[in-house]
Amino acid sequence: MKPASSMSRESPGIVFACAAYAIWGLYPLYFKLLQHVPALQILAHRVVWSLPLALAAVAWSGDWRWLARLRERPAWLAHFGAAGLLLVCNWGVNIWAVNHGHVVDASLGFFLNPLLTIGLATLVLHEPLRRAQRVAIVFAVAGVAWMGVALGVAPWIAVALAASFAGYSLLRKTAPLGAFEGLALETALVFPLAIGYLAWLPAGQANVFLVSTPGERLLLAAAGPVTTIPLLLFAAGARRIPLAMLGILQYVTPTMLLCLGVALYRERFDVAHGVGFGLVWIGIAIYLGDRLRPRKLVPTQPTTCDARDS
Repeated sequence: MKPASSMSRESPGIVFACAAYAIWGLYPLYFKLLQHVPALQILAHRVVWSLPLALAAVAWSGDWRWLARLRERPAWLAHFGAAGLLLVCNWGVNIWAVNHGHVVDASLGFFLNPLLTIGLATLVLHEPLRRAQRVAIVFAVAGVAWMGVALGVAPWIAVALAASFAGYSLLRKTAPLGAFEGLALETALVFPLAIGYLAWLPAGQANVFLVSTPGERLLLAAAGPVTTIPLLLFAAGARRIPLAMLGILQYVTPTMLLCLGVALYRERFDVAHGVGFGLVWIGIAIYLGDRLRPRKLVPTQPTTCDARDS
């Protein structure tokens, strides 16, 4: 049984993580309100309105020393610039998918993400891959391949969402800055692209923010808190609960997306989808079972100080 102090520390962490995943799972409800706005404009507003909140989070933490270190380590700019581009790609595909009737496909991407992240970590970071994890990845790949063949359309939305966030997770795992500072820096680096796009929209494409009603402008500005708040909640939760628990809770998001896509938006979910999702879910079950299985402790040579702890 866990000590009371450990449980009291984990309880708010579970609440924070679940809140973040639930907000991400409810994203379609927000994006559908802006369905008449081009996806690229919604994406640009997500970046523009997220930067002030990200900077406010850094100000709240009170640590600005990392800015001085940027002069000595210009490679950080490339690192976080790449992370920012991957995050923007993930946001953009998600927005387009929701507003074009592909919420179910988006949910598949979120189901795939943890397994793809494991594979990427093995290839790039050379992290050991256990047998159960290899089997889980095989089932996930088989599920995606099956859907591509059975439906006659490559499941590019799911693959793009999973691949972009897996790449982003890899860069953040090896990032030299904390959660708040990293979010502020990567958002600041892609901010010029977003504000530049809104300022110089292609000819014939109106800037919706300038010609819309006050209510629609408020919805677009809300893209900032809608984007940043769950990221901050996630960061707060990740510091308080074990990584294994965080990994299990993350399936709240794709489950909510799948339910919204099928039950609320009446998107297609036939036998081909069922088989494909079923294979992915088998992979996830194997993956979670492997993570929850107790590990045998490797015996160590006892010392006079801590022999009882070996």
